[in-house]
Amino acid sequence: MVTAATRIAPAEAKARASLTINDVARIAGVSKKTVSRVINRSPRLNVETRRHVEGVIAELGYKPNPQARALARGQNFLIGLVHGNPNAQTVMNVQHGMLEALRDTDFEMVVRPLDRASPTLLDDLRDFIERQRLFGVMLMPPLSENDAVAQVCAALGCRYVRMGSTLLDTPERSVASNDREGVREATAHLIAQGHRRIGLIAGPSGFQSAIERRAGFEDALRAAGLPLYLEMVTGGDYLFDSGVRAGEELLGLAVPPTAVFACNDEMAAGVIHAAWRRGLDVPRDLSVIGFDGAPIAEHLWPPLTTVRWPIASMARAATLKLIAAADDLGAAAGEPSHFPSTLVRRASVAPPVAAPSA
Repeated sequence: MVTAATRIAPAEAKARASLTINDVARIAGVSKKTVSRVINRSPRLNVETRRHVEGVIAELGYKPNPQARALARGQNFLIGLVHGNPNAQTVMNVQHGMLEALRDTDFEMVVRPLDRASPTLLDDLRDFIERQRLFGVMLMPPLSENDAVAQVCAALGCRYVRMGSTLLDTPERSVASNDREGVREATAHLIAQGHRRIGLIAGPSGFQSAIERRAGFEDALRAAGLPLYLEMVTGGDYLFDSGVRAGEELLGLAVPPTAVFACNDEMAAGVIHAAWRRGLDVPRDLSVIGFDGAPIAEHLWPPLTTVRWPIASMARAATLKLIAAADDLGAAAGEPSHFPSTLVRRASVAPPVAAPSA
């Protein structure tokens, strides 16, 4: 039986350790681009071709040399994660999705936090891309919402994908969730339970996610013919302590809300803590809903009803869009740009004890 190994000339056998992608392509009888697509797990290959080339690679013991490939391209096989998000759990979820996409590829992830309010933001980003010679960049909100940030990436010839609560760019350069619709559904759930005085803890000023989520909250009130009580709208910074402060503010009103929607789970946890301080029972005295689907939502007591934000799936798809360019495919075929946020009903919501005042 003639195998890939026996087709190698004696001189080639001695130099097997220095095999190149061109050698693999010639021995497999396919193009260099096809081999590259196999190495980078491109979806644009049929199963038979993929298995054939993988078999040749395995039989030859070929190991792609990322350094040599990087030198030829003038770029490292590095995907940068750039963020200015204060919520550590959100950043961790994005990293999880990215690492899942990068598994079994030549690519590695590097993380760089940047201050969105810094006057040197764009210079810092430019320095990061040039110093690391990045292959591509994942831009997390709120930095992704800044068009100037994307323009710096484009000017440097660095691929990028922007993550957001709404589409921020062309489909091949963005992934987005439907935060507005998710919050509308969550608020409608509170209304269906009989709540009429519903408080809102909005997200940080300047975050598109905060804008989209508040819009969904107001949509649901409007659809039900309910007023927006401005005294029951307050803000937070997506951190636990701000949720405690906002919860104290809302529960200290002369006529407090019977339910609160917080624009993320950490702030919702803070509201539950504020209620506990006042001797209130959740959900008997106060219903609470959050947003994210973070682990804390399941670990609270009672377990938190929340809108699950598919951020890890978004990060995975965004990363696949980036690395698909390694074999000149452009955007990854079949990778979606829209990801639905879904309501997860748990034990933190119940009908109000008494009919609320209108």
